[in-house]
Amino acid sequence: MAPLVRTVLPPRLGVSFRWLVASSWATNFGDGISAAAGPLLVASLTGDPFLISMAALLAWAPPLILALYAGVLSDRHDRRRIVLIANVVRMLVLAGMIATLAGGRLTVWLALLGLGLLSTAEVFADNTTGTLAPMLVARDDLALANARLGAGFVTLNQLAGPPIGAALFAVGRAWPLAAEVLLLCAGTLLVARVTLPPHGREEPGGNVLREVVEGVRFVVRHPAVRTLSLIVLIFNLAFGAAWSLLVLYATEWLGLGSIGYGLFTTAGALGGILGTLTYGWLTARVSLGNLMRIGLIIETCTHLILGVTRSAWVALPTFFVFGVHEFVWGSTATTIRQRAVPAHLQGRVGAVNRICIYGGLVVGAAFGGVVASRYGVVAPFRVAFVGALIFLVILWPQTKHIAHDD
Repeated sequence: MAPLVRTVLPPRLGVSFRWLVASSWATNFGDGISAAAGPLLVASLTGDPFLISMAALLAWAPPLILALYAGVLSDRHDRRRIVLIANVVRMLVLAGMIATLAGGRLTVWLALLGLGLLSTAEVFADNTTGTLAPMLVARDDLALANARLGAGFVTLNQLAGPPIGAALFAVGRAWPLAAEVLLLCAGTLLVARVTLPPHGREEPGGNVLREVVEGVRFVVRHPAVRTLSLIVLIFNLAFGAAWSLLVLYATEWLGLGSIGYGLFTTAGALGGILGTLTYGWLTARVSLGNLMRIGLIIETCTHLILGVTRSAWVALPTFFVFGVHEFVWGSTATTIRQRAVPAHLQGRVGAVNRICIYGGLVVGAAFGGVVASRYGVVAPFRVAFVGALIFLVILWPQTKHIAHDD
């Protein structure tokens, strides 16, 4: 086991980073279980489509509303303590949901309240966790460090967690909630062993708005970070427009049914695993700036292929390739941003990036729904291709700024 650990997590990354990776993998596993169990729980309590859709809204709304404040807190206070408190809050909420479920008193409104509180606490935990790697590893090792953290997200959150969560829910509605409590407990104990260098200001009060403006101003003025934020926002508009209709695309356009829809998510996750295995090889041979440019081309072509094909034999490999791109893109973008941003601004700049992600997804999903209702389920993919192509041409000259921190 020890040689395997040294291969996956070389000693130069440090003992604290190993604890961080273990904690991240445990909590990501729990979040993956919850991603499937949460909507299933709400659907078991009501047949109202509006209330069921509220479960998704409560997952997306807190990052948009609270990310900037979470960024201020993570730059102001002890970051490990914030993660610990957020995880404890999540465990208490889950314990309350389990107790009311066991007593037969869990209503759909209580379930939605619980999911909203979980998502809110997760904003603070995730935003702050994203600031820890640059504090623990050397600048030149950030690409490797983010790849190891991302591997847990792909394999446990996206691939293993949802089907296990659905299977546990089939056994009993409380089981996936209990599993997440145990995994959160493990993640909390593991992150408690992380030793961070001195940071934060811990002064009482402070002008939150001024600190938010300071983070936004850094994003606007820094060429590499500004370019990344624009790309994330704009391409997530196209992504949200198309991917929000993915279940209908798989079941109606390709005629694959619910099992076929599951195959798409599996294909993407398997591509992400390949991305984790080859990321070190790629970064040793291709600059981070060029990886970003190649990724933009792949994402644009993905919309085109899915918008014209009716063959699952074409669509599934396309999803696999997109899964590789998604992991490589995410790890690379995070590394470039962390290299460029000073430690005392990591939380706020990361929060701006999170708002760009979710803002693009929410607006894109709403736009995609309107387009699909008028022109058919495949139309958002075609519109996404046209939009992504236009944005690619416009933003291409700006990608040279990315190399500033390569």
